[in-house]
Amino acid sequence: MCDFSQYGGASEEFSELLKTLPDPSEQSVEDLKDTVNRGREQVSQEEMKLLAPKVLMKDHSLTTADGETLPLRSYRSASTIEDEKLPIYIHFHGGGFLFGTLDSEDAACARIAIDVNVVVLNVSYRHTPDWVFPAAWLDAEEAYEWAYTNASDFGGDASQIVIGGISAGGHLSAALAQTLQRDGKPSYSSLKGQVLMIPCVVHEQLAAPLLARMKDETVSSYKENEFAPILPLSRMRLFNGLAYPKLPDASDRRANPGLATGREVKGLPPATVGICGLDPLRDEAFLYANLLAENGVPTNVHLFKGVPHGFRRFGDKLSASAHWDRTMHDGIRWALSGPQAEKEIVVNVH
Repeated sequence: MCDFSQYGGASEEFSELLKTLPDPSEQSVEDLKDTVNRGREQVSQEEMKLLAPKVLMKDHSLTTADGETLPLRSYRSASTIEDEKLPIYIHFHGGGFLFGTLDSEDAACARIAIDVNVVVLNVSYRHTPDWVFPAAWLDAEEAYEWAYTNASDFGGDASQIVIGGISAGGHLSAALAQTLQRDGKPSYSSLKGQVLMIPCVVHEQLAAPLLARMKDETVSSYKENEFAPILPLSRMRLFNGLAYPKLPDASDRRANPGLATGREVKGLPPATVGICGLDPLRDEAFLYANLLAENGVPTNVHLFKGVPHGFRRFGDKLSASAHWDRTMHDGIRWALSGPQAEKEIVVNVH
């Protein structure tokens, strides 16, 4: 039986920061979406004042199978040789399938491109409430195939692709890896790794098989972190309700990659899994990491203790932010290095 409650609780540093934050206000979904997106874009634009001279950016688009236009943006370090083909990192942003734009991800993608020396492809998949499951998931699949087919258009090496994302983007990445393997497309051989940061991997209403593995309900992160800052259980349920107007089937691996069997994950590419201790999603991420490791997938786990889901937005105000960036960047490098599976999973606590 599992118990990850030793990783719970708020750090003193975050507790002090929390005292300075305004109480969340009641807003309509559309107003909330607009407020969050504008805030994220402003933070990213401020960081880009220093990063912009160091990175080359180019906008692209793809037309989806149902005729929609999907905006994409590539980033590569300005110090790279012009014709050099770089490994590709495909980035799927977080935001509960509700928030996120290309501009909101500029700084994060630029940092990766500069530090890791890869070409980053930023994917602005479709969002709720206008689009629901499985639109974003299909967008992720089409974006991967587009990157594989059109790598030469943005200086990428189509034989070396890592996918990754944050929260909802981590979910899309986990589901995408499983879909590519299950479908057996030629492009799957190019997938070298997955970076799953604070991922949601199962619909809460279908999480009973995971909860059954916990020592008891009281130590579950759904219970322990029910009222956590940034992503309390009520906000998670709002996101789920918008993304899934109809409860998905438990066997649907797009919606529930975390309910996969050992057979379904065996052979997946190396995975870095980032987890926050003060997060309702903590336990499902741990259990998914364990599932991968138990079935021979090289798995690298990083636990950010004392901080909530989405803490990276606070930047230098939290020391954990530097560890977050390092975990993402090193996760891409590690995947590209061709790591071997370890007999036991190691939790790197930050």
